[in-house]
This record gives sequence, structure tokens and C-alpha cells, in this order.
Amino acid sequence: MLTRIARTAVARPRWVVAVTLVLMVLCGAIGATVHSHMKSGGFVTEDLDSVQASQYLSEHFPGSEPNYVLTVTAEGVADSPAARAAADRALAVLGSHPDIVSGVQSYWTARPDLKQAMLSKDRTHALILASIEGDDAELPVRAAQLSEELQVESGPVTVRAGGLAASFADINTQISKDLIIAEAIAIPITGLLLALVFGSLMAAALPIALGLFAIAASLGILRVLTSLTDVSIFALNMTTALGLALAIDYSLFIVSRYREELTNGATPAAAVIRAIQTAGRTVVYSALVVALSLSALLVFPQYFFKSFAYAGIAVVAAAAAAAVIVLPALLILVGDRIDAGDLRAPVRRLFRLAPRADKQPRETFWYGLVVWVMKRPLSIALATTAFLLLLGSPFLGVQFGYPDDRSLPTGVASREVGDILRTEFDADMASSATIVLPEFRGSTAELDAYARDLSKVADVPAVLSSAAVYRNGMRVAAGVPEMTDPQHGAYLSVATSLDPYSDAGGDQLDTVRAVPAPSKALITGPAALNQDSVNAITGKLPLAGALIALTTLVLLFLFTGSVVLPVKALILNILSLAATFGAMVWIFQEGHLSGLLGFTSTGTLNLAMPILMFSLAFGASMDYEVFLLSRIREEWLAGPKTTEGNTEAVAMGVARTGRIFTAAALLMSIVFLGVASSGVSMMKLFGLGCALAVISDATVIRGLLAPALMRMMGVWNWWAPKPLVKLHNRFGLHEAEETPAPTPGILEKSASA
Repeated sequence: MLTRIARTAVARPRWVVAVTLVLMVLCGAIGATVHSHMKSGGFVTEDLDSVQASQYLSEHFPGSEPNYVLTVTAEGVADSPAARAAADRALAVLGSHPDIVSGVQSYWTARPDLKQAMLSKDRTHALILASIEGDDAELPVRAAQLSEELQVESGPVTVRAGGLAASFADINTQISKDLIIAEAIAIPITGLLLALVFGSLMAAALPIALGLFAIAASLGILRVLTSLTDVSIFALNMTTALGLALAIDYSLFIVSRYREELTNGATPAAAVIRAIQTAGRTVVYSALVVALSLSALLVFPQYFFKSFAYAGIAVVAAAAAAAVIVLPALLILVGDRIDAGDLRAPVRRLFRLAPRADKQPRETFWYGLVVWVMKRPLSIALATTAFLLLLGSPFLGVQFGYPDDRSLPTGVASREVGDILRTEFDADMASSATIVLPEFRGSTAELDAYARDLSKVADVPAVLSSAAVYRNGMRVAAGVPEMTDPQHGAYLSVATSLDPYSDAGGDQLDTVRAVPAPSKALITGPAALNQDSVNAITGKLPLAGALIALTTLVLLFLFTGSVVLPVKALILNILSLAATFGAMVWIFQEGHLSGLLGFTSTGTLNLAMPILMFSLAFGASMDYEVFLLSRIREEWLAGPKTTEGNTEAVAMGVARTGRIFTAAALLMSIVFLGVASSGVSMMKLFGLGCALAVISDATVIRGLLAPALMRMMGVWNWWAPKPLVKLHNRFGLHEAEETPAPTPGILEKSASA
């Protein structure tokens, strides 16, 4: 099939390019508005207890769960006339949106016994609390609109918006800005490195063209999907980053093989066809592995994860199709101009380096390194494995948490509000837990006793119910009658002085759950939402991991005909990713390098990011594994089937591909490091983690550990039981036969045309 595709592209290159341009423009036009049709939520599902509790409160006790906090900060004290005037203005604005805002409370309008909790210790900050109605996709949009009307950034009195809704609105805004900056950083650097790696401006332009096509096609596909299902706006980051990265990888593989065939004396048309038969076949298998790795995200119920699967599969398919269909046509049209605009010669002259001389594979650094490694395989394997396990050891202490305002850089309004609530108030009003008793039909005395018991839990400053306000088991004020309803149960508000995402916050929540309730109890709030979402996600991890492992083993068996190499590849990739995750825990959870990288450690990692990193980095690792094994297998099939033949095949395979996949990894890491420049810590984690995973895999794994293990296993690398050998002979991938040079009457005429 690939041969037929290549022949068609070579015979009619202008038609292929023209159709591609039409598709690119069409998809770009369709996908131009995709941003406005995507949603910013998707982290939770409606079956979670905490989400059901929030929905129940919204339906029966509107405004009972504040998710929007305004701090009114005065240069003097919050009781000043200027502060009161600013508060009145804010209350009027909130009151003008009764359809989306409810339960407005403020320091200036609260009952005397509740006012003190809404005033900071130094009396310069006072609070206005409100509840914005809507799901996790609607909340950030509505909060952003309200904040534009309400916030006052300068003057004697400032008003800033915080709370869960405002925090996610600011996170979305920050990520959108950071994406533009990331592209502005990554694209010029990538373009320069492409010119140096590919050897010319003309060759460097090819992967950029393919990347633009892959991104445009993916945006069009995502726009169609938004009319069918919910798609997270965060998936746009993957579309741009992965589209460019894979286009670079696939172009580098195919163009390198094309040049190699030209050097061996093939005509341009024959070289293109042979490159697609070999490197193109590798690209297709690599794309299948990457796409199937990302498709494992579909097992998670949250549409946040599903969206990354949609975007990833779409961009992988588009990049692979462009590489095996469009790139051959472009190579034919470019012809001998593939080396036009060579930058390497002037750069060498600038730095007074000797002219570059082409080396035979056995003269390269990579051949020498692998020969050195395979002379001492056991010691290299043990030392490298121990090093990776040491890097991965911090992951044993990983703690997962829901992202909050501390994901944002200092200076952002919701982050400032969060810092004020955590440091200037006895209890963080935005972190309170709300206990819902939907079936409660008992007496006030029963509710009173329950509230009293809850107030005895450590680090609970107060419990508010319809019966009373309690501190340390003591009644301190009258309750709020609106917190109970004869037909719809009751609810209680449990304040906390702990970080809800910390271990202590989780333990406190468990203690609160253990307090006997007068009826069925559902708990919502940051701590409960975090605990429920983490449990829901981790419950699907074994299935997702099993699907990735199974598809990887099957595809690599069909690719190599061996059962040993797929298992080896799977183990090495997991080892590499474990080391990366350990480094991320050491940096982001434990806070090392926080000053250098510019983030605030919360003692937890956002669980979504390691899952996305695993799927994406695993696919990228398999990308290089497939490319390396393709050349090693090609050498093995052409040489003696002995231990020495295996050793030489490994050395020659790495020698022919080492520079290519290392360059590809460097270029891909530049794209991810652009994402890591984000001011949002979870995106910084994602970008840096993916970059480290790709670089370590292309160097430590492919250059040291993989050759050492393949030397130790010898001819057993290629072993499979007889039934599987028969299966591979029937369904597996087999090396394409050399294609004779095409006749001038068909292909050469079209090339010259």
C-alpha cells in the first residue's frame, strides 16, 4: 500500500500538493472558530458525591456554597467610608445578575456574630462572598465576565476576585496567553535548529509545512467533534505542540532515508519510493503506537482526558498522512534544491571549524559509543538501571491534588486573593466543606448535636448550621434558619484552617466523614472534590495501563516478529518514564528549583498531568524505539544470524539512526520547553516533564541501556515460539523488497515536469 501511495505521489506531485492545500484551507476555515466552541472544564463527572452535593445545594439551597470571593482592601481599615462605598458598588453589580449569582454575603451586611470571620486580622481586608451558578465549564466564563465589572486594581481601595470560579477563569486566561508566547519562543528556535539539522533552509521548510497541515487538519476535526460532544480547551495545547513535534520527527526520518538512498546512487524518484517503503513504514507503525497510547485516555470518564485523546489521535493521523502522502510529492517537486540554503557551511566558517566531512556509519560517534557499551554490557545495564531507579524513587511519595490558585504566578488577582485568605484570616472561607443532608427530616436538636460533634474535629475553627454556630463543641452564636428545609433536608458549613489539598486536609476530611450523621451525608468543597476526583481517576488507571501495554506488545510483535523485543521496549519505556516522574515529584511536589522555575509548590501534583505525560511521552518513546528497531532489524536480516551478527546489527542500527533520533528528540523537547515557559505550574510540569522524558529516552535509553540489553540477549532478541512465528509470517510486517529504478517514461518525466 505504501509503495502504491508513494508511486502516486511521485507521478502526480502537483495534484497531491494542490489537494493538500485545499484540504488545509478548508480545515483551517472550519477550525478557525473551534476555540469558542470548546469548554474549560471536564475535570469531574456528575456521579461524584461532591458534585452531586453541589448540584443539590444549587437546586434547593441556592447561594449556600460560595465559589466566588471578593477582597476589598483599604489603605486604612475596611470600615472606612471609601471601603464601604467600594463594597456597595460591588454588591450592586452582583445584585444585577440574579440569574447567575446568588447567596451574596459581605462583611458590611452580615450579622454581627458572623462579621468577624469576614475581616482580616489586620482589619485591612474584608470579604464579599457569592455563589455563581453553572457547571465546571460555565463557571470560569461567568466568573471572568463578573471580574471585568468588579475588579479595581488601583486606588485607595482595591477589589480583587478569587475563589474556585475566579481561579479557573484566570488559569484559562493565563494558558491562552502562554500558548502564544510558547509558540513565539519555540517556532523560531525550532526553525533555526531544523535548518542546522536538515542541512538547508529548503529541507527545514518541509516539516514546518507538514506541521501546519497537521495542525489545521486537527483543528477542523476538533471543530466537528465540538458539535457532537464536549471538548476541553486545554486540548489545543496538544494540537499545536504535538502536531509540530511529530511533523518534525516524521520528516526527519523520511528525508534522512531519502538522502541516504540518493547517496547510494538512486534516482530522486526511486529514492523517494524506497524512503517511504522503509522510513515511511516506520512512520506508520510509530503513528499507530502513539495514537493507541493516547486512545487509552478514552477510558477515563472526564471529558478533559477524552479531549486529549481526540486531539492526539487527530494530529497523529494528520501528521502521518502528510508524511507518507504529501512529503513524497514535495520531495519530487523540490528535487535537487533539497540542499538549497545550506547554513552549516557558513556557521562552520563563522566559528572557524573545519569543513564538514561525511562519515561512514562505522566512523561515527554513535557506532563507537555502542561498541564501547556492548563490550561491558552488564556493568552498563546495572549502572544505568540503578541511576534511573534513583531518579524515580521520589515518585514513591507522590501526593495528588486538585489545582487551585497557587497554580498561577504571583500578581494574578485570584492568586493574591488566595494568599490573603490563607495568611490573613483565621479560616479560609474558600476552603470550607459543606455537608449536605438531603434526607434529613429530624429535629433541630439532632442537627445541633451533629454540628457540635463536627466542631470538635481538630483544626475546624467553626461549624455553621441552622441550629447554631459552634467552636470546639461550644455554642457561640445562633444559626441560620435558611440552612434547613422540611422537604429538602439541611446542610452545614464546616470551616477549616488547613490546606484542603494537603495530607492533613485529607485526614481532616476523613475524620469529618467518620462523625456519625443524623441521615445520609454528602460532602462537597475543595477537599472532598479533590479526594473524589483522584479516586475516580486512579480507579481507571489499571485499565488504561493494560490497554497501552497490550497494544504496544502486539504492534511491536507484528513489527519485529519477536516476543522479546516488545517486552524489552515496554520495560525500558516504563523505567524511563518512572525516572521522569520521580524528577517531577522532586521538583514540583517537594519544591526544589521552585525559585529558578518560578512556581509555588503545594506539596501535591495535579494527577491529570502525569497521566497526560505518560500517554504522550510513552508514545514519543515508542516512536524512537520503532525507528531504531527498524534499522537494527534491517541490518539483522541482511547479516549472519549469529551473536556477532546481532552485535553488529545493533551497532550499525544505532550508528545509522543515533544522530537522527537525537536530533528529533532535541527538536521535540524545544516544543515542549516552550509549553514549560507557561506561568501556570501544571503546564510547566507538563512541558518540562515531556521534554525530560524525550531527551532521556533518546540518550540514556537508546544510547546505553537498550544496546547493552540487546548485546546480553544476543540472538534471543529475535526469538518467538513457533505458533507466533507462523502468525507473524501471515499477518506481520515484512521487509519490503528493493524497488528497481522506475522507468523514465513514467516517473522521471513527472519529476522533471
